[in-house]
Amino acid sequence: MSRPPYIVSAAVLAAAAAAGAAGAAVAAARRWRAAEDPCATTVLDLEGARAFKVERPDGAVLDGVVVGPGSGATIVLSHCWTGTRATWEPVAARLVAAGCRVVLYDQRGHGASTMGPDAPTVEALGDDLAAVLDSLDVRDAVLAGHSMGGMTLQALAVDRPDVVVERVRGMVLAGTAGFGVAAGLLARPVRFVSGDRSVERLMAGRFGPALSRASVGRRPRQAHLVATRDAWLSMPTDVRRQFLLALQAMDFRAGLARVAVPTTVVVGSRDLLTPPRLGRAIAAAIPGARLVEVPGAGHMLPYEEPDLLAELILAATGGTS
Repeated sequence: MSRPPYIVSAAVLAAAAAAGAAGAAVAAARRWRAAEDPCATTVLDLEGARAFKVERPDGAVLDGVVVGPGSGATIVLSHCWTGTRATWEPVAARLVAAGCRVVLYDQRGHGASTMGPDAPTVEALGDDLAAVLDSLDVRDAVLAGHSMGGMTLQALAVDRPDVVVERVRGMVLAGTAGFGVAAGLLARPVRFVSGDRSVERLMAGRFGPALSRASVGRRPRQAHLVATRDAWLSMPTDVRRQFLLALQAMDFRAGLARVAVPTTVVVGSRDLLTPPRLGRAIAAAIPGARLVEVPGAGHMLPYEEPDLLAELILAATGGTS
């Protein structure tokens, strides 16, 4: 028995649309591979890195490395949700080349660091950072945080001002927020996408990098999309979702006015994940904060703008900008 013509037509149209979308994705991937990648020009040499671990009272173990000369300015880099310390490596390579000592660590539940028994909170991430600074006896450091890493820095500054006074010279907050993460109408869809295994299967497939397109701005590079996708997939589904819930619950607005350390806030004009208005709100709330808006950049600033971030971090140390 033959199918009605309208069913056949709908099937043909659906197949044509799928083929067209696949073709567009393949063509886009070619362009993204051909685009010049700023991360490829300077690569972090971890050959002489000193490994460290910090055990937390709840049983979580933080894993990190110290890279660069012992005599230079100290920079501590805190990474994003679903990222690892490798997310910061393009920037770290530039800082080490400029003579800095750089501390990179995996946030709990990410990379080589363990989770601990309890659901995560951003406040706990701030305490973890304080423990890293104490364990390494870091002094006069510049802290830089991207996305969730920037929220970690805010938690430290708001909840542990004693640590900041003792150990921190300045902060750089990149592509981040102090409140309002995936809020309003976006809250439920984002939670669904972050915790759904069918979405994971799509991300793991051929077009997974294309599905990460919204994480970057005007000039995508295939390597950035692959790295972002792979880091997202590396996390257990339930852990990824727990951290998202923690970010959605975070709100530092009441405490940011008390932040007393020089702070630079960097926002990409095309950041869809932590929109520019959220970064502007941080800069407006912290006394004397400097706001730097990057035209055309998206959310993954350590990949998209490693030279600029390195310059801003160096400026915060008192070096050249």
